[in-house]
Amino acid sequence: MSVLPNSDKIRTLCEQSWEDDIIPTLKKFIAIPNKSPAFDAHWQEHGHIDAAVKLVADWVKKEAVPGLELRVLQLPKRTPVIFIEIPGTLDKTILMYGHIDKQPEMHGWMEGLSPWEPVLKGDKLYGRGGADDGYAVFASILAIKALKAQNIAHSRIVILIENSEESGSIDLPYYIDELEQDIGTPELIICLDSGCGNYEQLWHTTSLRGIVAGTLRVEVLTEGVHSGYGSGIMPSSFRIIRQLLSRVENKNTGEILLSAFHVNIPEQRIKETRLAASVLGDEVYKAFPRSGEAQPVNDNMSELLLNRTWRPALEIIACEGIPSLENASNVLRPYTTLTLSIRTPPTCDVEKAAVQLKQILAADPPYKAKVTFDLQKTSSGWHAPLLEPWLKKAMDEASHAYFGKEALAIAEGGSIPFMAMLGEKFPKAQFLITGILGPHSNAHGPNEFLHIPAVKRLTCCISHVIAAEAAHE
Repeated sequence: MSVLPNSDKIRTLCEQSWEDDIIPTLKKFIAIPNKSPAFDAHWQEHGHIDAAVKLVADWVKKEAVPGLELRVLQLPKRTPVIFIEIPGTLDKTILMYGHIDKQPEMHGWMEGLSPWEPVLKGDKLYGRGGADDGYAVFASILAIKALKAQNIAHSRIVILIENSEESGSIDLPYYIDELEQDIGTPELIICLDSGCGNYEQLWHTTSLRGIVAGTLRVEVLTEGVHSGYGSGIMPSSFRIIRQLLSRVENKNTGEILLSAFHVNIPEQRIKETRLAASVLGDEVYKAFPRSGEAQPVNDNMSELLLNRTWRPALEIIACEGIPSLENASNVLRPYTTLTLSIRTPPTCDVEKAAVQLKQILAADPPYKAKVTFDLQKTSSGWHAPLLEPWLKKAMDEASHAYFGKEALAIAEGGSIPFMAMLGEKFPKAQFLITGILGPHSNAHGPNEFLHIPAVKRLTCCISHVIAAEAAHE
């Protein structure tokens, strides 16, 4: 039977490697503006993605993990992927996943901070892409290297690092097909692109929401007219679009009114959510950068977490046809266009939901206005299989060893398209989906940071779980 590693040795190696090697390399990585293709149409000419791939690949090769083979693959007109294979001592496979493409700059960075200038303040490394998700490949390699240093048995490991995750993993399916034989059939899938409820214990993600998004446009005129001439005779396109949105969402509570967007929440997930809420308390909402005295939608922490993870929610993420304040004029505007983004529950049939949404918006338009809804994106959510006893035990052992507290489960409200893809492809696999995107870390927004003490401990935990996977019968 395989043995588990010495936790003190794991901790010492991870601490030293992060301080001496990984943090300096991550700073160089953050400085590269390698935005995902959805945010940089000329990514090939700019070369930033290639620069990030080279930086990461060079670092991995420098680590000289015994037996490691690294390939950079690039299909025509696709972003490249890094594929790493490390032979194991057992005839089993673990698949590890991360991405290195980044979200755009975003406004609102604090003084002294910016997306492409890494800044280490206290125990936080600020900059775009450090926490989401540049650290993942470094943590993965170090976790394995720590086991090698103690001659601890582990399964064959393959690591896939992509460059289109922030664009919905648009290129990944092609590489999954290309690498099908190389990947094999993993028993365990580890993804380091998720979140954590706090920085004080190991968290694993039990589900992810999907998304239905599209553009709603209401037209009443072919050109704007003076509001003193037209208002009161022709309806406001904004008022009409408000009426249409009221068909979709309860304006007072935010509840989505369309049945296809709702699912039954599994009792196990409700229990886990209540436990997580009892640990987090009012940090469930205080973790947000609230303006003034802004309050959450209710005062029940469990319900807030369920709202974020197992219930649909609408946000208007863009608008057109409404001038900026400095360009506003007394005009009855000809049209209003909004981009709607509805997060969907993990097990929601997003195609069915999209059909219902389009039907309800297009039916019987007020004042016979021209109403169009252009569906732009649907992406399925993901619901993890229940943990096998060995994995639950391994996560608890790891969390107690390196954080001093039990491991906890939490659902996430965002999406990782790769997980739904893998869930369908490998239905018998176990999943450890975790990450370092905790309170205030602000992925996709300004002031993104990587929590250094927590990521060191997370690296140790991953090392322990890999060893435990080899040790269990």
